[in-house]
Amino acid sequence: MKRILISAAAAGLLWCAAKDAASPFVKDNLVAWCIVPFDAKKRGPEERAAMLKKLGITRFVYDWREKDIPTFDQEIDALNRHGIRLQGFWTPYPADPARPNQLPAIIGLLKRRNIPTELWLSLGQDKEFNALPHEQKLAAASAAVAKVAKEAQTVGAKVGLYNHGGWFGEPENQIDIIKKLKLPNVGIVYNFHHGHDHIARWPALLKAMMPHLLAININGMKQGTKILPVGAGVDELAMLRAIRDSGYRGPIGILGHREELDAEESLSLNLNGLKSLLGVMREDSALKTY
Repeated sequence: MKRILISAAAAGLLWCAAKDAASPFVKDNLVAWCIVPFDAKKRGPEERAAMLKKLGITRFVYDWREKDIPTFDQEIDALNRHGIRLQGFWTPYPADPARPNQLPAIIGLLKRRNIPTELWLSLGQDKEFNALPHEQKLAAASAAVAKVAKEAQTVGAKVGLYNHGGWFGEPENQIDIIKKLKLPNVGIVYNFHHGHDHIARWPALLKAMMPHLLAININGMKQGTKILPVGAGVDELAMLRAIRDSGYRGPIGILGHREELDAEESLSLNLNGLKSLLGVMREDSALKTY
């Protein structure tokens, strides 16, 4: 796919065009994701929040690691100082009893600070789980999700089922879990970068997920290459057009996830790539507003 370079002034017009068309790609709707462990500068809470403010990103999902637990409160304080909204909180829920369960620490923080947000739930899938037949997987996964959703309800939080490969990463299975539980605070967070096997059926999957989507995290898409900036792949333009045409207006995640790069650089690559693709999409009638 041919890359399109645009000036800063033209980029501003493209953001305006997206906004005028009630597009999900308006700047205020973009969420920074995967920038805590994937940052060559190893920023702390204050530096991270300041960087987001500099880029004009006003939403953030906290992709923490074990070392960050002691600074959970500092992260919230820094976000508040810089006017950054905590859109979500990564929540790995272990299938292995030997793996630490940090759900109490997350819920404790949200309760202590009175923060209604989203728990982006990555469900552990050990060998025992993977050996189960489908119906038993559905029962076990549903039970685990129900436990997290019950805790989330105590702090007014939603739970987003996060595709990260395996059985739990298939949208059809996540939809089955949601239908089985019938809980009002459970939805789906879909990730392009964990969905390469879904490219060919993306429009159908998007339609099926639409009633449940809490967020879509975008990325450059090319079979065989997992992490690419938006605009550097071959399939994301068609996928973005499908999002625009679907009527989806929820948050759009902008990925860091480049451990070798400064998180500001990786976010900027994705922001600029998105602007370039908006330049292509502006020829479509839905964005002809200027």
